[in-house]
Amino acid sequence: MPRSKQRHIVVVGAGAFGGWTALYLHRQGARVTLVDAWGPGNSRASSGGETRVIRATYGPRAVYTRMAARALALWKEHERRWQRQLYHGIGVLWLVESDEQYEKSALPILRDAKVRFEELTGPDVSRRYPQINCDKVRWAIFENDGGYLTARRACAAVLEGFLAEGGEYRQLAVQGPVALAGGELSSVTLSDGSRLTADGFVFACGPWLGSLFPDVIGDKVRATRQEVFFFGTPSGDRQFTEQAMPVWADHATPFMYGIPGNEWRGFKVADDTRGPVIDPTTESRTPSPESLKIARDYIGYRFPGLKGAPLLESRV
Repeated sequence: MPRSKQRHIVVVGAGAFGGWTALYLHRQGARVTLVDAWGPGNSRASSGGETRVIRATYGPRAVYTRMAARALALWKEHERRWQRQLYHGIGVLWLVESDEQYEKSALPILRDAKVRFEELTGPDVSRRYPQINCDKVRWAIFENDGGYLTARRACAAVLEGFLAEGGEYRQLAVQGPVALAGGELSSVTLSDGSRLTADGFVFACGPWLGSLFPDVIGDKVRATRQEVFFFGTPSGDRQFTEQAMPVWADHATPFMYGIPGNEWRGFKVADDTRGPVIDPTTESRTPSPESLKIARDYIGYRFPGLKGAPLLESRV
């Protein structure tokens, strides 16, 4: 659109949702200012972390499958555009023991979304991946195009792309609560005391939405404490690398998942069971002994070759 008629849009939050929203609004002709308190993919953010899984199996919730398929297409397109690797398409393996409703309900949705996958028997998985203990695994879904994203770096790459195309970024926080005058919003106050005026606003603040809009959002969006561990593999290991095995998800009790390799950071293991509700601004990122024990016990059972493996890193 002509610059004289450009709408000025402020996007608050530079994570996965906010960064892409800012980039595409800019490409559609708006003047866009992207604002974030600590930066894209920072350690407090939901979009942070060295690596995050991209998978299309979400049980009966088709909306997530469609979003994942679209996200994967966008990441691959922009890898080519920006000439940098952000995605590792090593596949995602879903292990099924007793409760299979989640995976069974996902199969028709995967087919409808044209996601490539295989159904494997337990013996199939055992033969293909002998490093996995498949004693109780009855069958599995293997997503051929699934894998993992270098999440923190990918969020930063979106910001770099946005800036290179002419967007504006300010690393400041929006002060809450945000007051709407007669249902309209024309400006917000930033943490340096200045006011930012615009024709429209997009708030992509994840768990901070409640503090900005206590009456509308309140505690409807809650951050929970989730712990992630990276274990060391033997030197010269060829079994637990991303060349030898895929991302895996073990949808049992607890729901464990992990990523081999992680660009040489170690063998990632995480418990997806929802932890206690926290304040993401003030929560200490020190891992708990209880969660580490759960991860150690699990890895010793499911991956016997890594029993007693040293802990290299952890994230909360």
